[in-house]
Amino acid sequence: MFNWKVFAAELIGTFALVFVGAAAGLYKLDLLGIALAHGLTLAVFAYAYGHISGTHINPAVTLGLWANGNIKWREAVVYWVAQLLGASLAAFFLRLIFRHLGAITDAATTGVLVSRGLFIYAMGVEALLTFFLVNTVLHTAVDGKAGPFAGWAIGATLTIAILAGGPLTGASLNPARSFGPALFTSTLHFGTNDFLNPTFYLIYFMGPFIGSILAVMLYQFFKSEPAMSEEPETEDVVVEVPVKKPAARKTTARKTAKK
Repeated sequence: MFNWKVFAAELIGTFALVFVGAAAGLYKLDLLGIALAHGLTLAVFAYAYGHISGTHINPAVTLGLWANGNIKWREAVVYWVAQLLGASLAAFFLRLIFRHLGAITDAATTGVLVSRGLFIYAMGVEALLTFFLVNTVLHTAVDGKAGPFAGWAIGATLTIAILAGGPLTGASLNPARSFGPALFTSTLHFGTNDFLNPTFYLIYFMGPFIGSILAVMLYQFFKSEPAMSEEPETEDVVVEVPVKKPAARKTTARKTAKK
């Protein structure tokens, strides 16, 4: 059954993440400011909508939770549609605002590796950073080990990931975050919108999806029961064998010969 509450929560959450994060790029904030804009937004909405949808607001996170068995594939499709739509609406709204102030090129996720054509390396960076993010989601929010601090742990992971990978690839870690601005930017090939470029999907879809699946595999490895390296010790069993007691001899009267 289609869950409108989940759809609305994911759409609004993804809209907020893309709008705030991309706007921070348009304001030309430094790397720390952009990282905090993304991380704080994710943390806040984790508490706002976590009880409704889990606050994935990221198709790679949704893929990981589907692979881990937390949601069904039909539910995953609802999440993906809401996330991509929310990201697209955020980028469209930013374009309406900033078209009089300049292009929204700075809202796109790109970096040194992308501009130099090192696309496989860029995909690897996105996979690695997304691995860190989904790993945190699984071990805090899903496993419940972090308690009320799960949202802040996830937001902090996104922040440090952007600090590490922002100059390299833009540190999207989120196909929806990249897809929204890609509708209106041409950073990969001048004159062609990024969403029409196959390389865009290699880096910002395939990379995060690979990282997400690897995080699930590691999580399930940690959760699996340890293999028995030795044969179980067997207790010595004492079997009591009943011992038959010798039959009592019957005393017979001694016959005496008559004299």
